[in-house]
Amino acid sequence: MGDIDIDTKNESPRKEKKMFIGIVWNCAAELKLLLTALLFLTSLLTIFQFLPSQLSFSSFCISPEKVGLTNNIISTNSLVGIIPPENSKNNATPFNLSKNPLNITNILADPSPPDYKDEKLPTGVIKRRFNTYGAAAYNFILMSAYRGGLNTFAINGLSSKPLHVFGKPSYTCEWVPYGKSGEPIKVTGEKFLPDWGYGRVYTVVIINCTFPTPVYKTGGKLLLHAAANGGGDTEFNVTDTFVALTETPNSLNPKIFTDPPKYDYLYCGSSLYGNLSPQRVREWLAYHIRMFGVKSHFVIHDAGGVHSEVMEVLKPWIEKGYVTLQDIRDEERFDGYYHNQFLIVNDCLHRYKFMAKWMFFFDVDEFIFVPKKSTLKSVMDSFSDFSQFTIEQMPMSNKLCLTEDRGKSYKKWGFEKLVYKDSKKGIRRDRKYVVRPRDVFATGVHMSQNMVGKTTHKTEGKIMYYHYHGTISERREPCRQLINATQLNFERTPYVLDTTMRDAAGAVKRFEVKMIGSTLQRTRQ
Repeated sequence: MGDIDIDTKNESPRKEKKMFIGIVWNCAAELKLLLTALLFLTSLLTIFQFLPSQLSFSSFCISPEKVGLTNNIISTNSLVGIIPPENSKNNATPFNLSKNPLNITNILADPSPPDYKDEKLPTGVIKRRFNTYGAAAYNFILMSAYRGGLNTFAINGLSSKPLHVFGKPSYTCEWVPYGKSGEPIKVTGEKFLPDWGYGRVYTVVIINCTFPTPVYKTGGKLLLHAAANGGGDTEFNVTDTFVALTETPNSLNPKIFTDPPKYDYLYCGSSLYGNLSPQRVREWLAYHIRMFGVKSHFVIHDAGGVHSEVMEVLKPWIEKGYVTLQDIRDEERFDGYYHNQFLIVNDCLHRYKFMAKWMFFFDVDEFIFVPKKSTLKSVMDSFSDFSQFTIEQMPMSNKLCLTEDRGKSYKKWGFEKLVYKDSKKGIRRDRKYVVRPRDVFATGVHMSQNMVGKTTHKTEGKIMYYHYHGTISERREPCRQLINATQLNFERTPYVLDTTMRDAAGAVKRFEVKMIGSTLQRTRQ
């Protein structure tokens, strides 16, 4: 049997070799044809390399008329709507690309870069050159435009940060009335950079357009002419023109600028992102809706953080009319500071500017508090002489809980069980703020620097916010250490026991059940 195994192994390669030779012999005709075709294609490609550029391969395959490129800087999308519908046939786009083709044959045939070569100066210094292709960032990204009065508008968007750092971009606003009801009016747009120093690839730009006379009865279009003015490239300039806002005749009710606002308090939330804790969102909503009252509203901005479980928490309050949810996930395409939160809060400011008496700016891991002897209304009335005031921070530990909660901490709400406050002295802490929105041109995350009226920071003892940093983004039990002390040092930080928020938890829970029933009782971390 051993000899048979050895013979079989030696025989196998012989059989495979014979089989291969047989297949090649039987397919000889096909192989000859294949080799001939390969030889022909190789020869053809060799010949093409010596043809003049006018007869290049692109000349035979690409038709400039079909490509539809144009020498004009302004895009078709930018021009749509500039000519009123009644002045164009069938509402067609007033700019026909097919009539303005760009001959790209030579571009494709001669791919060499512009002739910007290194140069040796008389001083002996070698001056290096940088050849540019394409664009690194958009000139302007429009998010929204809103009226600020009968003759004024606010345009909210993003722009290339290097453009504003190294160049001097400028903006011109133009109002184009519908039909023959008047002549277009142009004014210089005033720009605000509310996130200066924090922007990344893009910085936030708010453009104020104020015309010398009211523009509203005839309807029309607000155009923005955004001029790059070089931005460091002195040989390159472009002005992008686009429609920022459109109004039909008699669509504006002027009373919105003078009537009392619908809400006493409106919350403008920053961009929500990440895997947020539904339970922490639930607690935050119930607490603040109870505090702010029936004439309040909360605008939540979803930058990816409102997953299905968070949506279940928001849904009952949306149905009750207390919450508006906006999907802003597309902003992730543009690299701005902290999910473009500066842009988002400015959009909220101008969108709801005439709908609220006071507007709050803080985060969903922060809880506003006023002492028991006062109410939110009495505190707000005490700041009636100001257009803005800031709120003192009370930083809370996101790990330390009471020993008495052992075994039952999972049943308690976050602000109920996290009871140790950072008592470190002599350091500057972030503050959040409240504004009268009608007095503000542009806003920030911690305060507005573009407004009319007075600001005060002397609010200690009147209003504060408890900050549970990081708890909103952790979906697990926050209690890491159980303590039985009124003060301690933990991780080189002094803490003191503060049960202020713990004492309010019972009333908040009863309020939630009263308002929306037990629908959220099974909410998880």
